[in-house]
Amino acid sequence: MPGAQPRHPARWGRPRPYLAVAAGVVLGLLLVLPTLVLLVRALAPGALPKVFQPTAIEALRLSLVSTSVSMGIVLVLGVPLAHLLARGRFRGRGLLDAMIDLPIVLPPVVAGVSLLLVFGRKGLLGAPLDAMGVRLPFTTAAVVIAQVFVAAPYFIRTMKAGFAAVPERLEAVSWTLGKGRRTTFWRVTLPLALPHLVEGTVLAWARALGEFGATIVFAGSLAGRTRTLPLAIYAALERDLDSALALSALLCVAAFILLFAFRLAVRRGSLA
Repeated sequence: MPGAQPRHPARWGRPRPYLAVAAGVVLGLLLVLPTLVLLVRALAPGALPKVFQPTAIEALRLSLVSTSVSMGIVLVLGVPLAHLLARGRFRGRGLLDAMIDLPIVLPPVVAGVSLLLVFGRKGLLGAPLDAMGVRLPFTTAAVVIAQVFVAAPYFIRTMKAGFAAVPERLEAVSWTLGKGRRTTFWRVTLPLALPHLVEGTVLAWARALGEFGATIVFAGSLAGRTRTLPLAIYAALERDLDSALALSALLCVAAFILLFAFRLAVRRGSLA
C-alpha cells in the first residue's frame, strides 16, 4: 500500500528468548527431576545402608572393571577405524560406516540375540571356539563383548568427526618437514582431535555402564560373575524396591562422577 512502512527484515528473525527459556525449563525438568526424586528417595532413612550391601559393591566393582576393559578395547580398535573412516577414500566406505552405526538403532535384546548367534556354542564363531575349549556366553568376557558391541559406535562416530575436523593442510605441512605418517598422526592429528577422543570415551563409557538388554541375553545375570549394576537393579526390583532405589542411586552417582571427571579433564586440557 502507498505510504505504508515496510517491516524491518530483522524483526522477522528476532529471537524470542522466552520460548527458549520455556523449552529449557520443560526439558530440564524432564531430564533432571526423575534423577533428583530417585536420589531423594534413596537417601531416605533406612535406604542408604542398602547402598553399601556386599551385593551392591560387588555389582559396582564388576561394572567398573568390565567397562574399563571394554573401553580399553574400544580405544585400541576404535581410533584407527575412526581415522580410516575420516581420511580413507575407498569403495564401500559408506556401507562400512552405516554398519558400524547399526548397533545404535538395534534394540538391546536384538543385540544380545545377535551376539549369541555369533558366539553361542552353536554360533558362527562359537562352535569352533567351543571345540578349542573356549566358551564365551554367560561369562564375564561376554559382559565385556556386549558392552563393546553397544558402546563402540558412539566412540567411533565422535572420533571420526574429530579426525575430519583436523585441517589436512597441517598434516601436509608435517609431511613436507620430513615427518612420516605415523609421526604426523601422533604429534599432529591425534592431539588436535583429543577433545573428541575424550568426548567419545565419555559417551561410550556411559553407554557401557548402563548396558542391560544385550548383557542379560548374552551373559545372563549371575551374581559376582555377570551381574553388573543395571542387572542388579533389575534383580532387586523384583523383591525389594528400597534396594533397587539404592542401587539406582549408586549407578547415578557413579555415572555423574565419571562424566564430571571427564568434562573437567577436557576443560583443563583445552585451557592448557
